[in-house]
Amino acid sequence: MAVTTAKKIDPEDYILSVLSPEERLDAAFKVAREAFKGAKLTIKDVDNAIKKVRRNTYEKKK
Repeated sequence: MAVTTAKKIDPEDYILSVLSPEERLDAAFKVAREAFKGAKLTIKDVDNAIKKVRRNTYEKKK
């Protein structure tokens, strides 16, 4: 008789595994926006940085 054991799965790992790379990037940017809300950086500074990273990331794929 074979004994099977349940593997404990971390919910965060599961969530990340089902997201596409683009969705993971979007999620990371949302976290960054929240993290920098109280910083002296403006939202425009963060958005500009996000756009730059996205451009660089998506250009590499083409």
